[in-house]
Amino acid sequence: MRTDFFYDSYGAGKIHACCWMPDRDPKAIVQIVHGIAEFVERYDDFANFLNKQGFIVVGEDHMGHGQSVGEGGVRGYFTGGWFSAIEDTCRLMKDTMQKYPGLPYILFGHSMGSFMARTILAKFPDSGISGCVICGTGWQPRAALPVLIKVVEGICKKSGETMPNEQLQKMVFGGYNDRIENPRTASDWLTRDESIVDAYVADPLCGFTPACGLLRDMMKGIHYIEQPKNLQQMKKHLPILFVAGEEDPVGTYGKGVVRAMKEFRKAGMVNVSSKLYPQCRHEILNELNKQEIYEDIHNWMLRCLNQ
Repeated sequence: MRTDFFYDSYGAGKIHACCWMPDRDPKAIVQIVHGIAEFVERYDDFANFLNKQGFIVVGEDHMGHGQSVGEGGVRGYFTGGWFSAIEDTCRLMKDTMQKYPGLPYILFGHSMGSFMARTILAKFPDSGISGCVICGTGWQPRAALPVLIKVVEGICKKSGETMPNEQLQKMVFGGYNDRIENPRTASDWLTRDESIVDAYVADPLCGFTPACGLLRDMMKGIHYIEQPKNLQQMKKHLPILFVAGEEDPVGTYGKGVVRAMKEFRKAGMVNVSSKLYPQCRHEILNELNKQEIYEDIHNWMLRCLNQ
């Protein structure tokens, strides 16, 4: 059963959150951190699956997303920047841990949410989580990021950081359909499941052009999590699972995922594993073989809890 609630944002307005409760005594908690231009209720099917396995599931709509936009709010914008949004996610984590003390806690971050989860791993290594699933992530060339950030900052100054910019949108996301033959929509790179793509395209809460400031802040967040000194701060024995589709452009078709995993190991992380799924695109939880992926993630979580 899902319940909805709100709490104050560290940036602006109220944050909308959900809690999915199992119908038996819970054995652990999973917190979902969603991606850009979507909202947490899109994970309802995955949350219900985890409920059946005895997991409590929580998640929030980030600032500017879903029901966290609010009256007078700015869609697709992080007031206060990247770390204000991180604090919102951590607030839910802390409150949930206090409400259910003693239960193991697993963080699950997808796409932009994977970058947010990786930020939490580096900035808050003593958060108390028992493991982290990093889904649909990537790796950007370290040397290129500062230059790219300056370009985006220039666009923000020209267009206004709370305003969307189609030129910037194309620069960041425009090539994601390139390896798909005869795409039906601009969002075919998400999944092979056409019904999911059509629902995404039809949903006004999905697929919007984010504010310039959010894309700038996300790039700054990626720059933060790729710095060796920040990677070194992560808790070395924390179990980490990287999962992605081999046809996911965000992860450079697997190459970026492998690079991120190697950087984790180089930083001294000793419990890192990964699985790349052939033919799967960006949203592996919405793929044609999602039940297989659900089971794989669940089995890893069980091993994580038994360590």
